Formats: sequence, C-alpha cells, structure tokens
Amino acid sequence: MSYLNANIPPIYCKIRKEYLYDMEKSKGKYSDCVIFSISSISGRAILFNIMLPNGACFWRLPISAFFQKQFDRAKVPDMQVHELELWNCFSYWPSVTCFDWLDGLKGKYLGLDKKFYHGKYIFTIDWAHPDTNILDVEHSEIPQEHKCAHILELDNGNFAAQPNNRILWHCNSYTTDNDWPDYKVQNTYWDAEDSSMVTEDSDKMFYQMEKVKDQKRTYESYKDYALDMSFENDGKK
Repeated sequence: MSYLNANIPPIYCKIRKEYLYDMEKSKGKYSDCVIFSISSISGRAILFNIMLPNGACFWRLPISAFFQKQFDRAKVPDMQVHELELWNCFSYWPSVTCFDWLDGLKGKYLGLDKKFYHGKYIFTIDWAHPDTNILDVEHSEIPQEHKCAHILELDNGNFAAQPNNRILWHCNSYTTDNDWPDYKVQNTYWDAEDSSMVTEDSDKMFYQMEKVKDQKRTYESYKDYALDMSFENDGKK
C-alpha cells in the first residue's frame, strides 16, 4: 500500500488535448501518452499521471481525459468524470492489484443513465487506513461504506473506474446466471477472536481453548470478603 502515489500497469493510450490546457483550448485534438501511476487524494476523483511523447510528465488528470489508442477521437463519446467513475478516493493510501481471476475478463457496469457499458478488466484500486496512530476520518474500513475501483477499458473507447456493486463479469466457464443481484450491503465487522474462548493458563505449546468461566460478582460469592478486615490490621483479625 502506497501513500498518495502508486504505480499501475502502464497504459499506452491517447489524451484529449484540452486537458493539457486546463480545458481552455485544443478541444477536439489529442496526443499519445502513457499512463504509469495514480494519485489518490481523499475526497477527489482518482487522478492519473502520464508521460507525453515530448518527454513531459503531466500529473493528476481524471479518467475522462483518456481514450484508447486504437480509437479515432471523433468516434469516442466525450463522457464526464461522474459517468465513468462513481466514487472519489476513499483515503490517501491506495493499493493497486491486477487480480489473476479477473485478468482479461469482459464485464458490464450499470451507468447513472441506467444503461449498461461493456468493457474489459485492467486492474483494481482499493483503499485502507495504514496506522492506528493516525486519526482515521475516512470510510475505507467501514463495511457498509467501503468500495474498490475496477479499472476498465470500455468498448466505446473510454476508460472507467467502477465498484463491485455496479459490475457484472462474464466468465465463459462459470457465469451462467443473468439476473441482477439483490444482495444486501454488508454491515458486519467480522472478527475471529470475538468469542467466549480463551487459551488455557499454562505454558504448553499445544494449548487448549477453553470457555470463559462465568465469574459474576454476586453477594453470595463475595460475602466472606465483606467481613474480612485483615488488610486493616496486618493480617490479624
């Protein structure tokens, strides 16, 4: 897990040139580029860092700035950031993983316009909180709030970053159910040690697990101590 910046598998693609001029000029033009890393700033869209053919590096561009290199710009629809990416970054600490199981899979995501957009998996960005000594004011580890972002190259030429609950994948040898899932959001904090079991009080290497004994403080179990005044007269009653 990185802080702020993270390497990604390099993507050779094209950039809509107006993004290199703060949207002020060069509308409709484009340039080749290589995306080689991301910047993750909490509360902002995922930002991508690139190198251009003239050797310049340009930092922190949104996913809407890019389209795939084999496409003609005139045939690729210009889509806004929120149409391609549903959520902002969840913390300053991103992790980047290319999952073997998803690598190369085709899928579709449900857009804000209620239409499906088809594409192919590239890699996944996820977030967490790195250190208990740092105040956690984010949502990356709250079960019902957490989201990852799967980066897709879309059939329409754009790229997208979508969470699990917007994508259905197609695996030829496995996915046979075409229904839209009705699963519920996970609210549970799973904890393997949250039980009534404790280790036995010994130095054995292969110790046993025992149930915690009920040792409630009742009057009957502690009444003898109520009459014991030995602590006040050096052990003499």
